[in-house]
Amino acid sequence: MRVLVVGSGGREHALAWRLARCPSVERIVAAPGNPGIALEAECHAVAAEDVAGLTELARRERIDLVVVGPELPLTRGLADRVREAGIPCFGPGSDGAMLEGSKAWAKDLMRQAGIPTASYRVFHETAPALAWLDQGEGPIVVKASGLAAGKGVIVCADRTAARIAVRMIMEERRFGAAGDRVVIEEFLTGEETSILALTDGTRLLPLVSSQDHKRIGDGDEGPNTGGMGAYAPAPVVTPSVLEKVRTRILEPLLAELRRRGVDYRGVVYAGLMIDQAGEPRVIEFNCRFGDPESQVVLPLVEGDLAEALLAAARGELDPGVLSMREGAAVCVVMASGGYPEAYRKGLPITGLEEAARLDGVVVFHAGTTMDQDRVVTAGGRVLGVTAFADDVAGAVDHAYQAVERIRFEEAYWRRDIAHRALARK
Repeated sequence: MRVLVVGSGGREHALAWRLARCPSVERIVAAPGNPGIALEAECHAVAAEDVAGLTELARRERIDLVVVGPELPLTRGLADRVREAGIPCFGPGSDGAMLEGSKAWAKDLMRQAGIPTASYRVFHETAPALAWLDQGEGPIVVKASGLAAGKGVIVCADRTAARIAVRMIMEERRFGAAGDRVVIEEFLTGEETSILALTDGTRLLPLVSSQDHKRIGDGDEGPNTGGMGAYAPAPVVTPSVLEKVRTRILEPLLAELRRRGVDYRGVVYAGLMIDQAGEPRVIEFNCRFGDPESQVVLPLVEGDLAEALLAAARGELDPGVLSMREGAAVCVVMASGGYPEAYRKGLPITGLEEAARLDGVVVFHAGTTMDQDRVVTAGGRVLGVTAFADDVAGAVDHAYQAVERIRFEEAYWRRDIAHRALARK
């Protein structure tokens, strides 16, 4: 089959890389792609948000399956337009993409479906939000309701910090229109993890668990980012926990979506908090593959992933079509100095080929571009250096060996990726 991968980041590079290794795939097209994706696919300069342009590209290239990476084109209806053109698309329509596009909508859905999550309030104006905060004490979480590139969540140690966060979101417009509404939530305790599950709207195929590292600094200190690294599998997700996630979270979610008339075909990203008793609660849902979770989950998937995505897009998913390989994967994100605040672009990157030659290592491009014949930095998160091994400790060792071989000015990376799994061991 001919597959179009939409997007230009590390998640899309991981998708293109994994799909290129499927027996059913004849050709991969990417839009807009990046220098890493170009090693696996034919890249076209069509923006990921250009719904009309992408639909026309899919028609022109006689694409058999469109796989959408980012959330923004999904919320803008890309999957709807592609399906109207008669082309199968792996990704929900704009109605299902509300699961990520509006945290307020998603929280209401969870309440209606009886899905365990943090208690919450939604506010449209600053004054009522501040007045409500005056009624309590202790830590709390403030979220911009709309899309904020994974950065619109502020964990506040006390109500004073929460008031600052509300003003930052609603008055200073730190996240733009995403802050038109805020969701103020109970602070959950436990260990975070993520489950990615393929679905055709009725059937579910959960993939291996993973754990992201959102904070910029070692020891999970500093502001949230889009993700500084990840590993899979996450030991906190035991078979018992996974069964609870399926029966108490994923299945009720699909049932409620169907009740609302939403035909959800794509991936459900469940960001979870697992408490000490092994009880999962939902932190958030996303409507697409995680980044950098995809970089560690997809390499552990065995079977023809393209066939599974096509079956899900057609409403014919067989939950037994894929399996998870033994071993572990670790991804260390190399970021630009200054990220998640201001950073420089256009800095030459060296050592990519040397790192990729190491056994079990793949370097996924996240924020890169070409400057003549050189790969240079073009984003905050530049590379996702990923390694596979028999266990987490081995994958950590291989990943950091590869990181040490890559150079660009002001490069920054966390040095404790997978620390929770290593501590458990």
